[in-house]
Amino acid sequence: MILAEVVRSGFVECVHHGSVVVLDASGAVLASAGDVTGPFFPRSSNKPLQAVGMLRAGLRVAEPADLAQISSSHFGEPFHIERVRSILRSAGLGEERLLCPVALPLSETARDAVVRAGGGPERVYMNCSGKHAGMLATCAANGWPLDDYRDVKHPLQVAVAEAVSELVGEPIAATGVDGCGAPVLAFSLTALARGFQRLVSAPPGSHEARVADAVRADPELVAGTGQDDTLLMRGVPGLLAKGGAEGVVAVAVPEVGAVAIKVADGAMRARMPVLVSALRRLGIDAPVLDELATVPLLGGGVRVGEVRTAW
Repeated sequence: MILAEVVRSGFVECVHHGSVVVLDASGAVLASAGDVTGPFFPRSSNKPLQAVGMLRAGLRVAEPADLAQISSSHFGEPFHIERVRSILRSAGLGEERLLCPVALPLSETARDAVVRAGGGPERVYMNCSGKHAGMLATCAANGWPLDDYRDVKHPLQVAVAEAVSELVGEPIAATGVDGCGAPVLAFSLTALARGFQRLVSAPPGSHEARVADAVRADPELVAGTGQDDTLLMRGVPGLLAKGGAEGVVAVAVPEVGAVAIKVADGAMRARMPVLVSALRRLGIDAPVLDELATVPLLGGGVRVGEVRTAW
């Protein structure tokens, strides 16, 4: 199914195929396109669900904002790095325990600052270091081994997978290795939307509500300054959002509905125009949606077209 088209100088030069599902407030499918029942890897859109699994397994956090960082794909800004280090310190651990790859910050400003100061790639700068810090803290709370916490057979990963499966209402169809080296769990697009809807409709004080509340309270921690997830959660009251690599995004709004999108070719630029179209089908309107409805296409430094929804 064609979800988005790239228009240059009035000419459609490219299209992006994919799948999208929209659930209403009751959890019923309101609209869909493409394959919404076959399994796929949601990539980092799994993270809020995995954070719930960590809490169920005994994770203790010093502050609610720690849960936002554990659910994040952060851009390596200084406040992200300090929060990750704080999670580790609270668990009595050093950042040398992190097993995510070394990286420089995704934020150009933060990356330039690190390089100017004579620094280089570190594990704590990697955008999944918050999740890894949460996994380590969960292991520390249980006395589980720290050296192999990424292994799919580790008690941490077994507990997280069980929790995610229960939250999305489907068995895990496949387990792979994510870009950060930790397991990534496959299930359907409809199940992903259902899981996010479960988070925003959970009773106050539950593990699900704690994660959803923390993410929405500190959206800059979840992505970064000016990033899509941050803008959405700042611009639409109550909305929970988490994007993932390869063209994935999931959102939910309490008492309204949920949306999950997978762009087939992994193009990140197609996600927001399609998401805006889906949210408007749920009757949601906000100035931020006007800002995200199209992605500018440049020619010679001047806007000459756009990426727009075709759905």
